[in-house]
Amino acid sequence: MTLLARREMTMQLHPATLGATAQAGLIMSLAATVGLGPIGWAAGIGFGVLAWPVLFHGMRRSGARSWGPADTVTLVRLALTGGVATLVAEQLSGHAVLPVLVGLAAVAAALDAVDGQVARRTRTTSAFGARFDMEADSVFVLILSLFVASSLGWWVAAIGLFRYAFVAASWAWPWLCGSLPPRMIRKVVAALQGAVLVVASAGLLPLGPAQLFVALALGCLTWSFGSDIAWLWSRRRLA
Repeated sequence: MTLLARREMTMQLHPATLGATAQAGLIMSLAATVGLGPIGWAAGIGFGVLAWPVLFHGMRRSGARSWGPADTVTLVRLALTGGVATLVAEQLSGHAVLPVLVGLAAVAAALDAVDGQVARRTRTTSAFGARFDMEADSVFVLILSLFVASSLGWWVAAIGLFRYAFVAASWAWPWLCGSLPPRMIRKVVAALQGAVLVVASAGLLPLGPAQLFVALALGCLTWSFGSDIAWLWSRRRLA
């Protein structure tokens, strides 16, 4: 098979198929190295069953006809998040895999700063890419916040649930669906959540300082969402 033929075959594969394949490969690698129990396998498979069909239908619903390099970075992040979900389940079930979990989560969090830069530098920004990035970030933060909550207190889960609560509220109050002006501070606060949760998940900080650290991140997130809600409220009659 020639290189051109292989490239054409690759292009015929849907990104969701590529993502599912990458996640499956990651899970099998984890099984071969750190070992996985039934709970870990269930979490990894469950993540894949939910995430990749959502990506497939999301692309079809949005009418996305192009796939840029930044989207590939986000795809890798989502596959890594599937690995994080697998290891979180393993760790909570009593199988000590924390170093690998934190390492994988750190890579996923670091890539969050990459896809946006790639999109801008290659001039391949798109509405779908921005939404895909946001959804990948949201599910990563949700999974990691639930893990950190198991040791610092279940209030930490609010970090991961904030955006989903906002989306649910928009069903009752459609004005929350309005467009928001771009704000760099919103992006900084969002990125901060993942970084803080990765540090907290490592368990290197004493309980008190770790709780304070995460509480400050939650406070920043509350302020950011509050500012956006106030802005949307002030313009609700124009929606």
